[in-house]
Amino acid sequence: MTDTSTSAPIKVARWRTVDIVVAAVLAVAGGVIFAVVNWADHLWDPVFVGFPPLSGLKGGLWLFPGVLAGLVVRRPGAGLFVEIVAAVISAVFGSSWGATVLLSGLIQGAGAELGVALAGGYKRFGIQVGLLAGALTGFACGINDAFIANWYPEYSTVWKWAYVGSVTLSGLVIGLLMWFATRGLAATGALSALRSRSANREPLLG
Repeated sequence: MTDTSTSAPIKVARWRTVDIVVAAVLAVAGGVIFAVVNWADHLWDPVFVGFPPLSGLKGGLWLFPGVLAGLVVRRPGAGLFVEIVAAVISAVFGSSWGATVLLSGLIQGAGAELGVALAGGYKRFGIQVGLLAGALTGFACGINDAFIANWYPEYSTVWKWAYVGSVTLSGLVIGLLMWFATRGLAATGALSALRSRSANREPLLG
């Protein structure tokens, strides 16, 4: 059956070569950006000195690949795959967090994946998908940083939840931006080989 973004039923679970290639490209690009962001992370410290938990607002810089992959590739596992591979690549470049970035990639990718699955079931990709995928990957990132990896042992419980809220908000913004980015890419024809090729013509709450 022809795989299009509008025909039904759609075999959403079937990955094609082009899906794998695009996911790999997104993962590599994300990993390189992660490496740069990891290196520059502490340059942001003075900005949040007044209330450190607000540093979670920059968390979106590590969240965009998984959300974008889910919206562009539109295959189960795309967000998880891209976020994990991007984390691996950033670790290869070197990270002050060491191998723990692999766990972060897994948890953040799972959050993005869950958002795409819950909001649209891999069949609908309205703005709610980008928002939920972004919010859940942000929430997952915040929980990992504050409680699982416990990167901020000096924080009180209230401060840790404030941090989680900050990362969640950052993820929400990233989800919105990635949704608009997907529509913009579709309008240029760059996604012509993917299920997202008609994203720019889809309804707002599709």
